Amino acid sequence: MEKIGFVGTGVMGSGIINNLLKANYDVSVYTRTESKAEPLLKAGAKWFKNPKELTENVDIIFTMVGFPQDVKDVYLDESTGIFASLKSGQTIVDMTTSTPTLAKELGKKAESMGVECLDAPVSGGDVGARDGKLTIMVGGSKKSYQELKPIWEIIGQSNHYFGSYGAGQNTKMANQIMIAGTMTGLTEMLVYAKAANLNLQDVLTTLEGGGADNWSMENYVPRILSGDFKPGFYSKHFLKDLRIALDESKKMGLNLPATKQAEKLYEELVDDKGLGDLGTQALVKLWW
Repeated sequence: MEKIGFVGTGVMGSGIINNLLKANYDVSVYTRTESKAEPLLKAGAKWFKNPKELTENVDIIFTMVGFPQDVKDVYLDESTGIFASLKSGQTIVDMTTSTPTLAKELGKKAESMGVECLDAPVSGGDVGARDGKLTIMVGGSKKSYQELKPIWEIIGQSNHYFGSYGAGQNTKMANQIMIAGTMTGLTEMLVYAKAANLNLQDVLTTLEGGGADNWSMENYVPRILSGDFKPGFYSKHFLKDLRIALDESKKMGLNLPATKQAEKLYEELVDDKGLGDLGTQALVKLWW
């Protein structure tokens, strides 16, 4: 069984790592401070002080960090990065929602070293990561995608291969464009229903049984109604995703007005109100 290295032990990464440990994989992790990985270490993971040392001791390296710049730092830092010790025969898998352009850059560099490379962003939030029910969108080496099927099946409920380097990231951008619509829709639905003096729980139950039903509403409206704004997915990361989607769409000559409006709303929440560390459901705070 392959030895796995994992960089990124946040809400999503921790859920994935726990499921790999439960499946008896040998998992090593990197975090900036060892104490933040303590729950994972107690569950059986090993800790390394930088990505380079982690890479020296594993077969497959997964990364799931916050922003594209974090991806660059983790992979390309000349003294402590993954590429500093990467060798032929290893596999790298970036699960961060990052830019298709960066995914292509990493893929080409890995290919020149005889290393298999995948971009494999996911959807499903903290609950999907915890329960092993993520949707995994993969680009890069098809051979490596097929070899990692046992791992996809442990951490996700579905996985799909879309093509060469960057294809997984482009698919995640399509996903985030769709989510932008559902998040603004569920927010305005609640604002309207409350203003109309409706029982919000009854409204949710009714909508779940009809054509308005969607994953975001089912998972986030109950949190909103209970006052739970903890991040299943950070608002600041969602804003980052919307900006990537709009930048890529501009390169394609596309105009996406609804996504631009979602970007403006999340900019108000994150940049103006400073609530980027709350979950995406905190968008309702612009009204309430």
